[in-house]
Amino acid sequence: MQITIDGRQVEAKEGRTVLQVARQNGIHIPTLCYHEALQPFGACRLCVVEIETSRGRRLVTSCTHPCSEGLAVHTASDAVLQSRRITVELLMASAEHVPLIQQLANELGVKEPRFTMPENTCVLCGLCVRACNEIVGVGAISVINRGIDKEVSPPFHIASNACIACGTCVLICPTGAITLADINGGAETAHNWDSDFEAVSCQLCGHHSLQPVFADHIKLLAAEEAAVAIPAGEAVP
Repeated sequence: MQITIDGRQVEAKEGRTVLQVARQNGIHIPTLCYHEALQPFGACRLCVVEIETSRGRRLVTSCTHPCSEGLAVHTASDAVLQSRRITVELLMASAEHVPLIQQLANELGVKEPRFTMPENTCVLCGLCVRACNEIVGVGAISVINRGIDKEVSPPFHIASNACIACGTCVLICPTGAITLADINGGAETAHNWDSDFEAVSCQLCGHHSLQPVFADHIKLLAAEEAAVAIPAGEAVP
C-alpha cells in the first residue's frame, strides 16, 4: 500500500505500523517505551504523529497505529511538537538528570520543566516489566500503585522467586534505573529488594555489571553474511 509521511510517498506492507514504516524510510520519530522485541505499548506518548482523517486531523501513537492505504501522516507538525514538548517536560520533572531525557529535551528545545517532582531515574516506560513477561516469560516484576505512587516492583516489595536473575530488565532499561548490585560477597541480583531467598552467585559473570546497551544488529548481520561468503578453509577475519 501507499502512504504519505511528511509529504513523501512511501510503501507500507500490510500490518506494519506508522513508526515501523517511518524508520524503514529514515524518518525520525522519538520513542521511549518502544522496543522491536516487544509488543507496541503506546505508553510514553513521545512517538505521537498527526494523521489526516475524514473528520480532520488527530494525534495518534505511531508505534500502535496501523498503516492503511492513502494514510497521510505528519511527524513534525505544530500539534505534534507541542505534545512531545509537554511529555518531555513531565519526564524532566523527576528525571532531568537522566542523559536520555536530557537528549530528548535538547532535541525538542525544552530548556527546563515547569513541573517538579522528587528525583527518580525510573520513568515508568514499562520496558522492564514487559520484557520480563514477553521475553523471559516469568513476570517477576510489575507496575504497582497509581498516580505519583506508581512504581516498578516485585509482589509486596519482596524479590520474587520467579526471578531467574537473567538481567533482561537491566539490558532493556533506557535510563539505567535497574542495575545489578553486588550482594552476599559477590553474588549479583537484578533487584535490590529485601528477600528471604538464598542468593546464588553466578559462576560465569562474576562481578561484571550489565550496561543498558543493545547489540548492533546491522553489524552482526553484516559479519554473518561476510562469514558465509568466505570459501571453506579460509580464516574468518
